[in-house]
Amino acid sequence: MIGTYAAVVAVCVSALALGQAAICLCGGRRWSWLAPVVGLALLCAVCWGTVRLPGDGVVSAVLVLVLTVAAVAYLWGRVEGAGEALAVGWPVALVALLAASLPFAVEGHFGILGTSFNPDMSQHLLAADRLAEGHPSQLLNQGYPLGPHSIVVALSKGLGVGLVQGFSGLTVAVAVLACLTALAAFADLPFLPRTAGALLVGLAYVVASYFAQGAFKETMQALFLLGFVLALREADRRWADLPLRFVPAALIAVGSVYTYSFPGLIWLGGAAVLWALVARPSLRALGLALLAFFVLVAPELGRMIDFHSFETFDPNGPGLGNLFGQISPFEALGVWPSGDFRLAPGDGAVPAAAYYLGIAFGLALFVYGIVQLWRRREAAILAGLTAAALAYAAARLGGTPYTAAKAIEIASPLVALAVLLPPLGRVVGLIPAERGKVPPQRLLPVTAGVFIAAAGACSLLALANAPVGPTSFSSKLSDYRKVVGEGPTLVVASPQLIAEQHGSPFLSWELRGGRVCIQSTEEAGGKPPAGVRFVIREGEDWTLRKVVHPTPGKTPCPLIAERQARQGPAR
Repeated sequence: MIGTYAAVVAVCVSALALGQAAICLCGGRRWSWLAPVVGLALLCAVCWGTVRLPGDGVVSAVLVLVLTVAAVAYLWGRVEGAGEALAVGWPVALVALLAASLPFAVEGHFGILGTSFNPDMSQHLLAADRLAEGHPSQLLNQGYPLGPHSIVVALSKGLGVGLVQGFSGLTVAVAVLACLTALAAFADLPFLPRTAGALLVGLAYVVASYFAQGAFKETMQALFLLGFVLALREADRRWADLPLRFVPAALIAVGSVYTYSFPGLIWLGGAAVLWALVARPSLRALGLALLAFFVLVAPELGRMIDFHSFETFDPNGPGLGNLFGQISPFEALGVWPSGDFRLAPGDGAVPAAAYYLGIAFGLALFVYGIVQLWRRREAAILAGLTAAALAYAAARLGGTPYTAAKAIEIASPLVALAVLLPPLGRVVGLIPAERGKVPPQRLLPVTAGVFIAAAGACSLLALANAPVGPTSFSSKLSDYRKVVGEGPTLVVASPQLIAEQHGSPFLSWELRGGRVCIQSTEEAGGKPPAGVRFVIREGEDWTLRKVVHPTPGKTPCPLIAERQARQGPAR
């Protein structure tokens, strides 16, 4: 627990300090709630740029510490409104932290998020382990974006925490930073609508569902899209006179590249082009931002080219992944009363009618929100929504259900923003009613309150349903997979790992490719079952023993590993 929360605090503090310092260097003198997302993007760039230097992460940890201290010193007495920002931000950060901690509270322990939902974290842990040891990995060689992994390695070397705690801490920190970033849209509202709006945008239902399966890359990309759109919005409103007003948006795009490689630019680039067609920005200011972007992503261009052949982009590749079928785009509206976003209406405990009622309610508010955003000329938000819709259409028509589901998740914070911003603004009088019409002060508070309650309950349900796996990781299991081949192999683990930490899916995935039998130490006898050739036993670390004269016979084990292997590798 201490390691996980230490990582959360380290990421949040560094992101806030670095992000606000970057905004100040661009000319902004007041506190901006874009600081969290700008700072997270810079962390990705800084850590990835230094993680492969001598020390394999030590330099990254030291550099982040030095930059954070320097940023705090630079900002001291220089930023206006810092005290007000603290008063506004700490309730949002605290509630977001509690919500993101719900999976661990329900399961009763900290560990690998999403085990039994999604096996991808196994590959991410292995890639981070190889980075920390200075060794290449399959993901590294394929051009896979490893910015988040380098942050985890820096956390491991700087704080002395394990990789599992590092990834959990980063994932939780992203949830907190997303809610804080959403305050950039709601900052002028009173306490309750401001806090509720920021929390629901940052932890929209599909984002919470991806958080529940440990999909940190997707939650980061959703944050980067949200932050990028809000940065364009701020550049038009509060930074209109600054020559470097578009540089914060460019820095966010840099973070997207180091987290999601070139596919991340589909959303951000599309939003930028659509917005520019309407806003007609200053070419000089836009050129400075593009210059900053290309300079910072230039070292990654070769790896981006390599990544284009990654199997996710093959229409005949991962297919469903860990899904059961196509995901409904209406899940992005936020009212989807299921702890598992992969289930269709009526497949869970809640009747299908409740889903359709939630869809109708959310869709009505979404249409109302789009109309109001159009009337207010919110070009940046509308451009982001349009780009997200086009990305989803392309994924649905030319991709796979797996990529289409990701497109829904990445779009969901912007959908929540479109649903919530207009009615909440009307409630407090920030958006005037049309001339000749009765102000909707009576109807909108009730409508917004009902939606907030329903959507918030759905997000909490998704978080509470998150499985939490083993508390530690060892690369030895992946190494043993090459040795045991098709097995048959017996894995002997503690009852705690198997029963309480969802260890069976994790172990079977680590040893995928052959026949694997998993037993607890209480069940395992002195002699392995018939047919077993290898025995792997949990201890201080995993040990492998080859059975010299295996007993003839068929191994009484289900093909656990082969079943898990169908879900495919990390994507």
